Amino acid sequence: MSNRLPPAWSKHLKTAPGTKTSQPRIAQPKANLPSQAQADDVLLRQAVELHRANRLPEAEALCQRVLARSPRHSLALYILGTFALDLDDEMAIRCFERAVKEAPQNAQYHFILGETYLKVGEHSDAIRHLELAGKLKADWIEALCALGRAYAKSGKVDLALSVYERALEINEDHPAVRMGLANALVSLGRMDEAARYMKEAIDRRQDIGAAYDGLASIRKFSSEPAEFQSILAEIENPALDRKGMERLHYAAAKVLNDLRRYEQAMAHLRKAKLLSPDRFDIDGYRRSVDFMIELFSADMMADRTGYGSASEVPVFVLGMPRSGTTLTEQICASHPDAHGAGELTKLRRIMNRLAPRTRSAEELRKSIREMTIDQSRSLADEYLHHIRQKAPDALRVVDKLPHNFELVGLIRLLFPRARIVHCRRNAIDNCISCYFLNFNEDNVYNADLRSLGLYYREYDRLMRHWDKVFPGRILRNRYEDLVSDQEGQSRRLIEHLGLPWDDACLRFFDKGGPVDTFSRWQVRQPIYSSSINRWKNYGGSIEPLIEALGDLAGN
Repeated sequence: MSNRLPPAWSKHLKTAPGTKTSQPRIAQPKANLPSQAQADDVLLRQAVELHRANRLPEAEALCQRVLARSPRHSLALYILGTFALDLDDEMAIRCFERAVKEAPQNAQYHFILGETYLKVGEHSDAIRHLELAGKLKADWIEALCALGRAYAKSGKVDLALSVYERALEINEDHPAVRMGLANALVSLGRMDEAARYMKEAIDRRQDIGAAYDGLASIRKFSSEPAEFQSILAEIENPALDRKGMERLHYAAAKVLNDLRRYEQAMAHLRKAKLLSPDRFDIDGYRRSVDFMIELFSADMMADRTGYGSASEVPVFVLGMPRSGTTLTEQICASHPDAHGAGELTKLRRIMNRLAPRTRSAEELRKSIREMTIDQSRSLADEYLHHIRQKAPDALRVVDKLPHNFELVGLIRLLFPRARIVHCRRNAIDNCISCYFLNFNEDNVYNADLRSLGLYYREYDRLMRHWDKVFPGRILRNRYEDLVSDQEGQSRRLIEHLGLPWDDACLRFFDKGGPVDTFSRWQVRQPIYSSSINRWKNYGGSIEPLIEALGDLAGN
């Protein structure tokens, strides 16, 4: 067993956290500074350099030395928070909150705190601090764009549009503004308007890769679009950065796949994947699955009867990405007594917080095994408060983070009466659909076909464990069945939620409101069957995937 938490619960330190402002600049110590302040500046500069060298424990120790002498040192708190970003976002938030308390007029502190709250899905807190950052530093484009994202994520897309439009008036040449506007419009289904801003971004040479990728993602092509040759020309541009090149290959693959030029599409995907610096540790992930299976055994759960909350409000829709989770959420959320909250990170953050000191598997095991009934109820209440902010009156609130399939044990510990829906799809189709997407660094298992297939096997192994520990308590919602029998499967789904049937659930694609998911184009369409048996189009190019899936390839 590794001495670190499983990959699902912690990540290796990144040398460049979240935002470009998160690496603080420490001024050279000035001769006329008091000796203690001068010494603190030296230590903080050394801490930043150690962090850049991936020597995190030493960097943290230097910040703690400063804080031991000056517990209210706002810059030390801010720097310590930046070190925690991506590794322990809860700790980062605590540090930034303390920095803001000590220096409430520092716009940068409010900005980084707002962005971190946005990252973890605390939208109201994100909006509050980003608004303050904008007030303290007028016409700050980065703060306005972050505020626009926060409004859009919280469902207030009209406010997001007004913020982006204001940013456009202030600086029409800033590369983030037009794509921010376009993404907000896409979430509302206003594709033609979004395309106009993407094309303007291309004309102005602003974030070329993202703009072309965006254009390709919002349409289904039946003939070669005018921009396709431009995408191919841009790929040959030696001045383009790695990320831009990667996104151009994804855009080309999407167009070619729509045009049924499958071998060419796969060739561009392979090039895109090779440009990614991240590779997946399948052996480490196997150990993490072993750990979860060993920890959340049937005997362990039986000994904890009475733990958690009796609430039936939470609904967890989970499974592999691209398995129908968004479609399932939309059907549920079309019911007048249900609310779709999107992909929430709150449950994962609760799990991370159970091993705050060493971030080790041993500490997590000890926390879970020694958890009291009162502690379990307190954690459940924290989660309920989080989702109640999004839908105070709904009888059911749907959390559709796909990778919550890793946390079913924690779900059952905190919410023994919660509904869980496991979305399942033909394994090869599911994996190919994942392969076509540019996942973030948390999900690099789709960086090559073999890793993707092996990861799928671990997902399947873990879900079989949950079905054994919680027999009959997890509804399997198969994508192919939903496509062939929409009404019958939708009725089965709503019945599982304990709600009366409502015909609105058959017209999920008419439901208003923003959609923030890879599937945001598709969910505005009626159910279609063209994605079934998609894998047959790719011939020998997907052999590494089929070999890795083994006996699951036929499921």
